[in-house]
Amino acid sequence: MDFTLTSDESALRDAVAEFAREKVAPVIGELYENHQFPYQIVAELGRMGIFGAPFSEKYGGSGGDYFMLCLALEELARVDSSVAITVEAGVSLGAMPIYRFGTAKQRDRWLPRLCRGEALAAFGLTEPGGGSDAGATQTKAVVDSDEWVINGGKCFITNAGTDITDFVTVTAVTGTKPDGKPEISSIIVPSGTPGFTVGKQYSKVGWCASDTRELFFDDCRVPLENLLGERGRGYAQFLRILDEGRIAIAALSTGLAQGCIDESVRYSKERHAFGSPIADNQAIQFMLADMEMRAHTSRLAYYDAAARMRAEKPFKRQASIAKLHASNTAVDNARAATQIFGGYGFMNETPVARMWRDTKILEVGEGTSEIQRMLIARDLLS
Repeated sequence: MDFTLTSDESALRDAVAEFAREKVAPVIGELYENHQFPYQIVAELGRMGIFGAPFSEKYGGSGGDYFMLCLALEELARVDSSVAITVEAGVSLGAMPIYRFGTAKQRDRWLPRLCRGEALAAFGLTEPGGGSDAGATQTKAVVDSDEWVINGGKCFITNAGTDITDFVTVTAVTGTKPDGKPEISSIIVPSGTPGFTVGKQYSKVGWCASDTRELFFDDCRVPLENLLGERGRGYAQFLRILDEGRIAIAALSTGLAQGCIDESVRYSKERHAFGSPIADNQAIQFMLADMEMRAHTSRLAYYDAAARMRAEKPFKRQASIAKLHASNTAVDNARAATQIFGGYGFMNETPVARMWRDTKILEVGEGTSEIQRMLIARDLLS
C-alpha cells in the first residue's frame, strides 16, 4: 500500500504546517493560560477551507475527504491541541452528522456557515451518569403537537458555548423499541432556544484554549423537522460518527507526539551540560529514537484506517487500533519530552508542558483506551 501524498494533500499539509508555526505558535501560550477561545485563529482556518475539507463544494466545502482533514489536524496538533480539537470537534462531531444524516433542507441551512468556519456546531452525547455507556442515555424527548420537548443534560461537550456556536445535535430517548430497549434519536437544537442552557466553561487540566461545557434542557422545544435522520437511529448514527472520529483523534495524537519530538530535538541541541549538548548523550538519543518510532507507527496506523475509509472498506478495527496506539504514543512522548527538558519541562510557558497537560484526555475522549481494546477484541472474535 502506497502512502505517498498527492500534490493536493502535500500542499494542504504544508500550508497548515506554516500557518501553525506562524499564526498559532506565537499567540497560543497566552490564550491557553488565560483560557481564551482562539476566535481569530478559527476564522483564518475557515478562510483557508480547513473546516470544509471533507465536504462537497455544493455546501461551501473544499471537495476533499476525511484524510485531508486528518492531515490538517496532525499539523495543527504539532503546535497546539486546543486549536486542533476545536477543528476536529467542529468538523467530525458538529458538521459531519448533518452531512451524513441530514435532510437536504438541514444541509442547506447549516453546512455552508460551518464549512466556512463562520459557525461551529457540537454533538451532545455524553451524560453525567453515562460515560462510556452511551446507550444509557437519560435525556428524553417527547412529541407535543408539532414539536419535540427535550429534558435532560449533557456534559463534556466541545464547542457548545462559543459566540459562534449555531447548534448542538443531542441524543435523546424518544420511545421504547419492541425489545424493550430505549429508542434513541438525534435532534438538532439551535443555540438560544428557550429551555436550552449552556453551562460555564469547565476548569480543565488541558485543552485550555478550547470550549467545553455542560448542557441543560428544561422543556426545550424544537420543531419535529429538527430530527436528524431516522427516528430511533441516533445510537447507530453516533457509532458511525465515533468510528470516523477515532481516525481524526489518532491524527491529532500523532501530531502532538511529533511536536514533542520537534521540541525535544531542538532543546537537546541547545542545552549544554558537562561541556557538551545533551544530544550527545546516548540516553537522550535513545529516548528520541523511541519517540520517533512511536510517532511513525502511529502515523502509519491512521493513514491505513483513513485509506480503508476512503475505499469504503470496513475500518472500525483499524480506527480503534490507530486511536489506541496514537493516544498512548502521545502520552509516552510527552512524558519523554518533559524528562528531556528537565525542570523547564515542568514550567507552563514551555510548549512541552502544554503538550503534557493535553495528552491524558486523548486516552479518554471519543472512546477510552479500554473501549478500544474491547472493540478490537470483539472484531477479532466475531
